Amino acid sequence: MDKVTVKVNGIEVKVPANATILEAAHQAGVRIPTLCYLKKINAIAACRVCLVQASGVRGHAAACVQQVAEGMDIQTNTPDLRAARKTTLELILSNHRMDCLSCDRNGDCELQSLSREYGVDQYKYMGSEDLKPQYERSAPHLVRDNSKCILCRRCVAVCNYNQHVAVIGTNERGFDTHAGSHFDLPLAETSCINCGQCISVCPTGALCERDDTHIVWDALADKSKHVIVAPAPSVRVQLGECFGMPIGTNVQGKLASALRRLGFEKVFDVDFAADVTIMEEGTELLNRLQNGGKLPLITSCSPGWVKFCEYYFPEMIDNLSSCKSPQQMFGALVKTYYAEKMGIDPKDLFVVSIMPCTAKKFECTRDNEAAAGVPDIDVSLTTRELANMIKRAGIRFTELPDGEFDPMLGVASGAGHIFGATGGVMEAALRTVAEIVTGKPLDNLDFTAVRGVEGCKEAEYDLAGTKVRVAVTSGTENAFQLLEMVRNGEADYHFIEVMACPGGCVNGGGQPHQPGEVRNFHDLRAERAQGLYGQDKDMKLRKSHENPFVKELYDTYLEKPGSHKAHHILHTTYVKRKVY
Repeated sequence: MDKVTVKVNGIEVKVPANATILEAAHQAGVRIPTLCYLKKINAIAACRVCLVQASGVRGHAAACVQQVAEGMDIQTNTPDLRAARKTTLELILSNHRMDCLSCDRNGDCELQSLSREYGVDQYKYMGSEDLKPQYERSAPHLVRDNSKCILCRRCVAVCNYNQHVAVIGTNERGFDTHAGSHFDLPLAETSCINCGQCISVCPTGALCERDDTHIVWDALADKSKHVIVAPAPSVRVQLGECFGMPIGTNVQGKLASALRRLGFEKVFDVDFAADVTIMEEGTELLNRLQNGGKLPLITSCSPGWVKFCEYYFPEMIDNLSSCKSPQQMFGALVKTYYAEKMGIDPKDLFVVSIMPCTAKKFECTRDNEAAAGVPDIDVSLTTRELANMIKRAGIRFTELPDGEFDPMLGVASGAGHIFGATGGVMEAALRTVAEIVTGKPLDNLDFTAVRGVEGCKEAEYDLAGTKVRVAVTSGTENAFQLLEMVRNGEADYHFIEVMACPGGCVNGGGQPHQPGEVRNFHDLRAERAQGLYGQDKDMKLRKSHENPFVKELYDTYLEKPGSHKAHHILHTTYVKRKVY
């Protein structure tokens, strides 16, 4: 690749000829502030916060889009530039409701941080004189407040380009420009898949998940309720970020301790249900392969993907695994298996899941998700919501001793842990299916061909003489492209894993917020996934079908994978939806 030499604040660096000034500055160890820019997602130079001075460029240049040139001399920190950025921030704030103390993003807001950095401490300009909350609460997973929107269009870009859904756009023109759905429909009346990627990239408090923590606090205070909690696989490599720990740190022990100190009666692990998912889904795959069932079999762990399929590929609903997601399987097992073992009325059990995913809030409300006649899961909280509960309880998270999950529904294999990364479900399934088909233990449990954050990966494996073609994809734009090829007969697979969020659950819509400047130069997906693969590698128990508690579940209660009883408790149905 051709390179050019440039100077950034007097620091000489060689960068690719097609690099932007922002990228060149990063290589030189110089930070340039941004608000609207997200690498590979949104480069529109709308916010004008990243302005710099560059030789050969008239006026100020937007560093996020301005390409470098040989010999370019770049200045990022002159008095003129600092003044320009401050004025830009003041203009943005002129039409921004500043109730920072009560805002969900207080202390975690990119606009607030930059305003503090540049000394913006008052209204200098006045935009709308009637800047009141503009709430939109129709969706089950988020709240939108356009009085805090800065029109950075990050949400628009991620919804359109990463997710193929495009239910968010900018409406009207001039001073009336605002983010909203087509024709300003309530979000619940659109084809939104509840993935929450828009929340993840929003730099302010304009988009936030629906806060359900008060429901959990009330349940914990209700002495008539047995309140049970379980976190998803990826939460253990995300939660630490909310407390200043490095990205991807595995905090499983502290997570278990924190949940116990919050007052939950039992602290289990959704990873156990991930192991159960493999038993059911693996059996389903083998049945379809051996008995001529509908292929390819497509995973159903991601509720955002399932809803996307219902909207955009309704003719492929029969390809979806009938298995409930691990979240719903866990809740169903608590209110059937656990309730029976402990002699507790399912109505007296209150089950909370901790998820990296906002679509899980919607999934709780789906039909056929009530194995015991009551909802499998009562409340699904995001990683961020759990962090807020820990902080409000006065728990010093980083100082906690490492605890353990309760047995019975709290012991998982390494295969269950890697569910949180794209390719993890596929790898876990292959470990079990391969050994069941061949009747022999695998020499190598690492199916590395399906690992990684690429948008689409494919592989072929020989299972006792049968060639099984598999594909892994994440992000519903990538899923759309892959399934289009399948639908058109251009691709042929036996088994496909789909996750709605790019990179899988480690990049879910309920993850800890990271500012744009971190997202632009760190691969959060890979760093978090590494923590899960590291845990799997260090474990003796790495196969779902060897989990002793899973074996006991089937021996004493479910009879066998795919049994009538298992199907009643652990499987579900889907519906065809119309794109408006």
